[in-house]
Amino acid sequence: MHLLLIEDEDAIAEPLVEGLRREGFEVTRVATGAEALAAPAAELVLLDLRLPDMDGYAVCRALRARSDVPIIMVTAKGEEVDRVVGLELGADDYVVKPFGLRELVARIRAVSRRSERRGGPGPLRAGELEVDVPGRRATLSGRELSLTPKEFDLLALLAAEPGVVVDRKRILREVWQTTWYGSSKTVDVHVASLRRKLADPGLIETVRGVGLRLRA
Repeated sequence: MHLLLIEDEDAIAEPLVEGLRREGFEVTRVATGAEALAAPAAELVLLDLRLPDMDGYAVCRALRARSDVPIIMVTAKGEEVDRVVGLELGADDYVVKPFGLRELVARIRAVSRRSERRGGPGPLRAGELEVDVPGRRATLSGRELSLTPKEFDLLALLAAEPGVVVDRKRILREVWQTTWYGSSKTVDVHVASLRRKLADPGLIETVRGVGLRLRA
């Protein structure tokens, strides 16, 4: 996979490039927003927000306007408002410095998998359940389900890997863009609503102490 790393600090960029290459990634590193926008297309972008020539948010907006390339913001700005702004501009994930290489690689692979699912052929299927992610429509036995945006996102996440347990931290991160475990009650509320709408409470199974899975 070809990564574009946009990072102006050599002390951060150089060991990061070396570590990512050891993990098997091809990495192009640039130090400014202008260089990033002129760089050849990559398969995933790692974007620092504090750049010397322009705001990283502006770079994100410009990249998103011309392509669907997955973008992970990598920055020291860890306030909730910064994460929300970044995600609303089209970033796929947000990693706060300092971070470990293993965490970043795991995020890269997770975002890449989600991107492949979004662009993959046809809807997600699990038995009689069909989830059309680009069209944001879900049907069960041919009956369209009336879902809220978060209910749909939660169902799509589970439907992407039927039979696989998705832990609560991942659910909170990918559906609610938070790692605050206090939001876990919100997950329970949405699961209860989804089960009612699916008319089959056993379709979404709870694995106590771990997370949820969609019955395969």
